[in-house]
Amino acid sequence: MGLLMRTADRLREVIQGAGAFPVARPLWGDEDETECHPALGAPETVNTPRPPRRPPSPAGRSRDHLRRLIEAGIALSAERDHDVLVERILLEAKSLTNADGGTLYLRTDDMRQLRFVIMRNDSLNVALGGTTGKPIPFPPLNIYLPDEAPNYHNVCTAALLDARTINIADAYEAHDYDFSGTKKFDQTTGYRSKSFLTIPLRNHKDEVIGVLQLINAQDGAGNVIPFTADIQQIIEALASQAAVALDNQVLIAAQRRLLDSLIKLLAGAIDAKSPYTSGHCDRVPQLANMLAAKAVAATDGPFSHFSMNEDERYEFNLAGWLHDCGKITSPEYVVDKATKLETIYNRVHEIRTRFEVLWRDAEIECLKAQMAGGDAAALSAAKETRQARLRDDFAFVARANVGGEFMADGDIERLKAIGATRWTRYFDDRLGLSQGEEERLEGIPRQDPPIEVPLLADRPDHVVPWGNRRPPVEKDDPRNTWGFDMTIPEHAFNFGELYNLTIRRGTLTEEERFKINEHIVQTIIMLSSLPLPRQLGHMPEIAGCHHEKMDGTGYPRRLPGEKLSVSARIMALADIFEALTAADRPYKKAKTLSESVKILSFMVKDRHVDREVFELFLSSGVYREYGEAYLRPDQMDDVDISQYLRPPAPAASAPH
Repeated sequence: MGLLMRTADRLREVIQGAGAFPVARPLWGDEDETECHPALGAPETVNTPRPPRRPPSPAGRSRDHLRRLIEAGIALSAERDHDVLVERILLEAKSLTNADGGTLYLRTDDMRQLRFVIMRNDSLNVALGGTTGKPIPFPPLNIYLPDEAPNYHNVCTAALLDARTINIADAYEAHDYDFSGTKKFDQTTGYRSKSFLTIPLRNHKDEVIGVLQLINAQDGAGNVIPFTADIQQIIEALASQAAVALDNQVLIAAQRRLLDSLIKLLAGAIDAKSPYTSGHCDRVPQLANMLAAKAVAATDGPFSHFSMNEDERYEFNLAGWLHDCGKITSPEYVVDKATKLETIYNRVHEIRTRFEVLWRDAEIECLKAQMAGGDAAALSAAKETRQARLRDDFAFVARANVGGEFMADGDIERLKAIGATRWTRYFDDRLGLSQGEEERLEGIPRQDPPIEVPLLADRPDHVVPWGNRRPPVEKDDPRNTWGFDMTIPEHAFNFGELYNLTIRRGTLTEEERFKINEHIVQTIIMLSSLPLPRQLGHMPEIAGCHHEKMDGTGYPRRLPGEKLSVSARIMALADIFEALTAADRPYKKAKTLSESVKILSFMVKDRHVDREVFELFLSSGVYREYGEAYLRPDQMDDVDISQYLRPPAPAASAPH
């Protein structure tokens, strides 16, 4: 607005001091008559024929130029599409000057060339660049010569280098610049390039970001005339507005590219953090975008009224990339936990165990010598029986540790029996501990060795309390301002050996499962803390609801289906299907296409996944399109989708 005010002030000075603007285009009508200019996309008013009127006075033309200039500035500042913007700039400049042709150049990123962006010539019926989609087949103009000297031979690069407007009445009589290329073009086309107005585009930092060149101004009869000084002032004002609009658009685009890069950087870091979820943050948005596009394209059915504008598509894409950003807080040793006993472990305990073994070896060798006169056969048989039982018990413990099978009640009882076996500890188990371990042992009486202890231990120091790190996820927690509704385990972690080995399914304890689920809490907290613009305001909801279920039993808010947006439901299905088909998870094998679709169908029946999104996923073919792009060939089996799709509703009968 400040630029528009300065422009208006400048034009008022011209009106008051200079008097008449020469006619650069026909502007007939009353002095106070208004018109909607086609370059601004506004409709023109068609009036009934009336007797010719005298041409407008200089003041009337000046007011008309000023009005159109202000309208152009408003339109340019509001335009978001780059191709439309450059087209508006050139067409408005041509219209204001009644020029036959024009070209707009922008500086390349390396600042060493001017590239053609849009070109128009009415007489030759040339329309290239801009919204035409037709490329301009001319190489960029070099701002510097091969010897690095400034290129003052070309009128466009000269205008850029000196940051000044160059107004040439007749190119064929100009000797300061090289117009040989122009003359050759004229020879080839039969055109006559005569008057040139070349204006540098200077942004708010007074940097030249491009050049606007107009060719062959015309009078009311179509005769080529020079660009007058007054018209030059008008176009310089327009060029200033255009440069600011272009620069703002470039800055906004650069900021968006930076934001996109940072988001993908974060997603890549999360994927790289764990080799077992590698690619998840990349694949989920791809699948989600595929499915969202099908929903937008639907012309009938439940998605016939679903739509996404440009901002909503961008918001949805960002939400896909950031849907697991909270995993940046998830410990790798939990996410990557491949066996039940795997954890961050102080290896001094293993060293102590080796010393225990050496102690026993010494005793055994001593006893062997003392018992040299005993019944060797009986002793050997008893030893072998005991060792066989130990081997069998350890094999059972080892199988349980893998977590590949469901642990039945009988299996758990056997583990408890094995764990109750006693062995004698001869070394102090409180030496070489970390501060955290020492804190967890406070108040627990010391037991000096030698002492018999269980083979599988659940010790008090295995339990890690929440302390002041208890997350605000319970419904009645006053710190919970996000609407979370989760049940929290009593402790943060429990590293007990028997406690972990008796996990019934998989390798994760209740505490570890909560820690992994907490990533969605952190996702919502992190995204909600950002100063998001209005058009990205739904991103936390879209990204943070992919673990909610249609029946309201999901987490972290227990939201029912009617409170979940279509975008959130699409994201949820994409997250599940990617996880089912991923080939880089340590705790499971990658499932085939048919297995994954079947599992999704069960989740639909249990009201965990939205049925309408699931049916769109199948009927649109997205499941196979995604599979062909991201699944291994051995996963791509046939799927009979008819068994999962409801029959179409019968058409309503016509009224009698």
